[in-house]
Amino acid sequence: MFDNSSYDAHEGVHFFHDEESGLRAVIAIHSTALGPSAGGTRMWDYPDSSAMITDVLRLSQGMSYKNAMASIPHGGGKAVIWGNSKTDKSEKLFRAFGRAVESLQGRYWTAEDVGIDTADIEIAAQETRYAAGLTTSDAASGDPSPVTALGVFRGIKQAAARAFGNDDLSNRTVAVQGVGSVGGYVCQYLAEAGAKLVVCDVDKEALALVEQRDGAAVVGIDEIYDIDADIFSPNALGAIINEDTLKRLKVKVIAGGANNQLVIPQMGELVRRAGIVYVPDYVINGGGIINVAAEISGTYSRPWVDQKLDALMDTLGQVLDEATRTDRPTNAVADDIARARIAAGKTT
Repeated sequence: MFDNSSYDAHEGVHFFHDEESGLRAVIAIHSTALGPSAGGTRMWDYPDSSAMITDVLRLSQGMSYKNAMASIPHGGGKAVIWGNSKTDKSEKLFRAFGRAVESLQGRYWTAEDVGIDTADIEIAAQETRYAAGLTTSDAASGDPSPVTALGVFRGIKQAAARAFGNDDLSNRTVAVQGVGSVGGYVCQYLAEAGAKLVVCDVDKEALALVEQRDGAAVVGIDEIYDIDADIFSPNALGAIINEDTLKRLKVKVIAGGANNQLVIPQMGELVRRAGIVYVPDYVINGGGIINVAAEISGTYSRPWVDQKLDALMDTLGQVLDEATRTDRPTNAVADDIARARIAAGKTT
């Protein structure tokens, strides 16, 4: 664990197993410097435990940075459940997971992420006080995906303004990887703005919806990197920007809701050298956690969410402009700001 390249001085990494339900889960808490950690739960059928641990560590660190950039009173944490989200879900499993979250006594708040929906979290919430993204509590905020997608759409427009001289997306071609809970809403926003969509996903039902509703062209999973597009929007899993995929991309902007898009941080410099505007993922996709934070506060306020999202978009603009001014990769600029905010939290 301590030798894992993604460990990054996590405050705690907690492993949970429940024999009756088959639960195998890890909850990683990267930092509580800015407040109790908060981050969604992902359910994924990992190839092995090493992949599972690396994923939760990277996601947890990313949440520390995301929450810092969003200026919400939370540190970073994340949970992963090892299993197939199509076949392995059960009430017993999510109740067991809820008990796992409760055992951390508020150091970690959970919500939805890849493979997990509102119904799953509401089962877990029967066993824990520290679950958000609900539809039934007094401050219920519901599915955070639409707010995440709104931030992604606004971030795409900011990047377009810098890459093309204006933020008009009409007749721009956008290659969208992943059209699930976030990507589907992103497609809807893009289509309404007049963009031409080329999409891929493993979920045929989700593809059919976007194809019919938004007029999207559907391509194979591996074909998405070769599309002659203006913008590439990754909204599925992470680590998809590497030296091989970068060589295939013909775009001027990479901006999407997926976490940990760069296979390693150094890819940010290679993206910059390729003349592509890269929007750091944990900045552009912070809308959802802002929505969740409003619920955690106990009094959900959509005006507060909108105000925080506006401020996050201002921060994103500062990151993009500072990167241009200093000839530095955008992810390095964002990392510096996030680390400074977390460090400041440790001294207060």
